[in-house]
Amino acid sequence: MPAPVPRQRTLPAAESGQVHAASMNSGPTEGTPEPGTTAPHTAEHPAISTTGSTANGGAPKGGSEGAPCAEAETRTDIDSDTDTANRTGKARTRITPDSAEAASTAPTNLTLLLIEDDPAGSPIVPTLLDRSGKPIRVRTARNLTEAERLLTDDVHCILLDLALPAPGSRPVNGANGGGGDEGDDELAVLKHVLELAPRHAVLALTASGDAERGAEAVRVGAQDYLFRDELDSRLLSRAIRYAVERKRSDSAERRLAEGRLHARENRRLERGLLPTPLLDGSPLHFAARYRPGRSRALLGGDFYDVVRTPDGTVHAMIGDVCGHGPDEAALGVELRIAWRALTLAGLSGDELLGTLQQVLEHERAHDEIFATLCTVDISPDGREAGLCLAGHPSPLLVRPGQPARLLPYDDNGPALGLLPDARWPRTRVDLGTEWSLMLYTDGLIEGRVGDSGERLGQDGMVGMVRRQLTEGLRGEELLRAAVNEVRALNGGELTDDVALLLLDRVPQP
Repeated sequence: MPAPVPRQRTLPAAESGQVHAASMNSGPTEGTPEPGTTAPHTAEHPAISTTGSTANGGAPKGGSEGAPCAEAETRTDIDSDTDTANRTGKARTRITPDSAEAASTAPTNLTLLLIEDDPAGSPIVPTLLDRSGKPIRVRTARNLTEAERLLTDDVHCILLDLALPAPGSRPVNGANGGGGDEGDDELAVLKHVLELAPRHAVLALTASGDAERGAEAVRVGAQDYLFRDELDSRLLSRAIRYAVERKRSDSAERRLAEGRLHARENRRLERGLLPTPLLDGSPLHFAARYRPGRSRALLGGDFYDVVRTPDGTVHAMIGDVCGHGPDEAALGVELRIAWRALTLAGLSGDELLGTLQQVLEHERAHDEIFATLCTVDISPDGREAGLCLAGHPSPLLVRPGQPARLLPYDDNGPALGLLPDARWPRTRVDLGTEWSLMLYTDGLIEGRVGDSGERLGQDGMVGMVRRQLTEGLRGEELLRAAVNEVRALNGGELTDDVALLLLDRVPQP
């Protein structure tokens, strides 16, 4: 603690670090009424102040919990300058190298809105300068109606007299600026201002013996509180800057918290939109891998699903909406849900794909949007399947003792949404007694291979999977290894969405 000196002043800590001393110009302050005259109550005028050294953390004298801490100012010579200015309306010039340096990097002038019932008759606000030496502009309003009219976007801070009557209240015992009816909320005027100006910093002005009311004002939402009869230029200038920066910090923190909350909600929503396979009663094993191309997203334009119908047939599907933004992700979810509903309703093959194309045409944002699709229906005994392709890469079939190979894709039909009245032939495929079937989207095969710039392609993907199978990888391990190796070959993150679906049939011993 610094040693006490005569005429100590308690100051709110406006910033952490150094605060430069600002200059004081001699001469009468613009906007200050001369004796015998009255200044207009809505006048905007520049003001001048001095500032001393900064305390790390601080609050006005009498501040309590919820308000910033206080620190005594030990610059007696500046106190004398301020006292002279307060008594005479004039200030001595004190220019320092620090103030000149601050002025060279100063932001836009600050603007203060004073809300006080008689600003001309009781000059609460002394002359003010901001940290850079620029005058702080002051607007005055006698009531909340005038304040609302003067509260434009260039106002940075509001200085509110808590003694101002709240809207609709009447003064007590005829006192000027009384608190309204005795049963009224004593902070009603502050709450009204906070509703009126939610983005502005607010300083509460109260009597010197009413620290409890000032602390309550901070708890309600003000950035700080000041004592009316202890104001001087240094105290008020620093309090204004502190309040403005604290409001900016609070607003940024609130936006960050809201952004995190929205991100968590979006992730929960996206996670809930991923499919839950319906394979109860089926001997097939299921695995899937999904990696959206969007940064920090859980869902992209790729989609997949697997369901088992009452007759024992297992239906699998994988698709890709062109693009990989949130709109494409939403459309992919719609198509997946529509596919599941149509499949459980008994549709398959050409009839099912034709209906999905109608859904796409009604739900897409513009006519250029299309979707590729691969559907497989596996017989109840698991030995054969029907394959329909709508502009989509053919699945990969793996059987013991044989190299992995692509299923036939000669009858590949057009992508959904490209041609009206299109047809999608169904190809019958013999699977055998033991097999693995991998469905995938083109994000897996369109990654680059090293510095050559060539794409991996289907042939490269087949060779990669064959090698991984010889290494003993199966199920989820195989899918994870495939995605990781494709990313490594690409030299970084893939730009397109990637989805893989694997069905395995292993005969029971």
